[in-house]
Amino acid sequence: MLVAKHVIRMPLRPVLRHGPLRRPQKCPLSPGPGSRTNVATPVSKVGTSPVAVAAGHSQNRAARPSDDLGALLTRLPEERSPMSAPPTLPRQPLGHRFRLLWSAVSVAGLGDGIGLTAMPLLAGQLTSDPRDVSIVFVAEQLPWLVVGLISGVAADRLDRRRVLWITDLLRAVVVGVFTAAILLGQASIALLGGIALLLGAAQVMYVGAWAGMVPALVAPSGRTRANGALQASAQVTGNLLGSPLGAVLFTVSVAAPFAVQTACIASAAVLVALLPGSYRAHRPVATPKRSIRREVAEGVNWLWNHGFLRLLCVASGASNLVVVGLTAVLVLYTRDVLHLSGIGYGLVMAAFAIGGLVGAVAVAWLAERIGTGRTLTIAMIGQAATVAAAGSVSSSVAFCCFIGCYGAAALAFNVVAVSVRQSVVPDRLLGRVSMAYQKINAGASALGAVASGVVTHSLGLRAPFAAGAGLLLAFSALTAFGLRRRRSVADATTAPAR
Repeated sequence: MLVAKHVIRMPLRPVLRHGPLRRPQKCPLSPGPGSRTNVATPVSKVGTSPVAVAAGHSQNRAARPSDDLGALLTRLPEERSPMSAPPTLPRQPLGHRFRLLWSAVSVAGLGDGIGLTAMPLLAGQLTSDPRDVSIVFVAEQLPWLVVGLISGVAADRLDRRRVLWITDLLRAVVVGVFTAAILLGQASIALLGGIALLLGAAQVMYVGAWAGMVPALVAPSGRTRANGALQASAQVTGNLLGSPLGAVLFTVSVAAPFAVQTACIASAAVLVALLPGSYRAHRPVATPKRSIRREVAEGVNWLWNHGFLRLLCVASGASNLVVVGLTAVLVLYTRDVLHLSGIGYGLVMAAFAIGGLVGAVAVAWLAERIGTGRTLTIAMIGQAATVAAAGSVSSSVAFCCFIGCYGAAALAFNVVAVSVRQSVVPDRLLGRVSMAYQKINAGASALGAVASGVVTHSLGLRAPFAAGAGLLLAFSALTAFGLRRRRSVADATTAPAR
């Protein structure tokens, strides 16, 4: 294990949950000299501009990787291993504004879970031609290719909170109109494809603006915990509650799940609109207005020139490729290899969701104790090991256990990767860099679905598990090597742009 020898100890002002600040102490987790990040700023205080909190570490700096990752990513002292855990600091409360955002995500997640279950059921009722069903899927994914990067530019130019609630309001209108069409007997595959296209475009705009919300509300030391809470909520409301509820409502009335989805999305829009403050990305006053093409290129170039974030992006893409690829053949695998019914398939999906919930909740605790770098590496290795194990067993009980562990590792990796990206990328570039990152992941997901079908057709149903495990193991080694080569997560995330 390499030992970092040339690390400067920096002062940090610890934050007390209630009461005055303590006397400054030396701590290896603090930002570097000259940093504008003030970790003692109480981000939950009403009236404080959240942009001031989020943009503190990116104010008046050039478009290059952040050099003050602060309390989330550790700058290690001489006597500590470069991958060891940082000293434990008192936890800051996430604040009432984050709780309001969490509530909006939970309500919207319930509606989306209901809709994601009801829409395929309706498509199956309208047609038995798989080509028609695939058109609906393509229509939903098409906006990522068309407007994905442009949505990042919009997120960096506009107030992100306003983009979120307006987008949700428009989604509620679209689903509400579709509900009315169903009640009037006008539902068709063509209409379903059009609705999927509009909802997909709204989702892309939402994701672009969403990238800057957690950094605006939560200090770096709390972002892994905050992202874990959001991911856990999405797992519970979307997968564990929304999916079965959507199926039940569909049996009652075809229009019922879409009516409930409309109400959920509209409620989420109201909750986001209630967030106080401005959430516009900080830009230097003298920044000239540039074309959309140049701003897109700036975000893409920033991601490409950041060595470790580029590696993390590709590793995330590999993780998404495997998740989507296995999901595409999972229904066939459970039927033909495990000999399970449709209910058994539902239990397998529930096992993955429960595992994801555990991973999302536990990852902040794990990162605080063993360090961000080790957490990333262990999560990648865990994915590879559990996928390989799941593809080698014939027992349905063992398969569910391994799939649950796979869900935990996959969600843990995603939470940490998102937290790293939020803390590394300057606020004024966060929308564009995040959408470039997400576009690579979306492309990998589509590739995973296609590749899984080809591999399964040629080599059998167990082959995607073996291929996925090998791919994940290779990226586990690359991630670990990238961290060790840069001596620490902090070094990896602060390498100068080329």
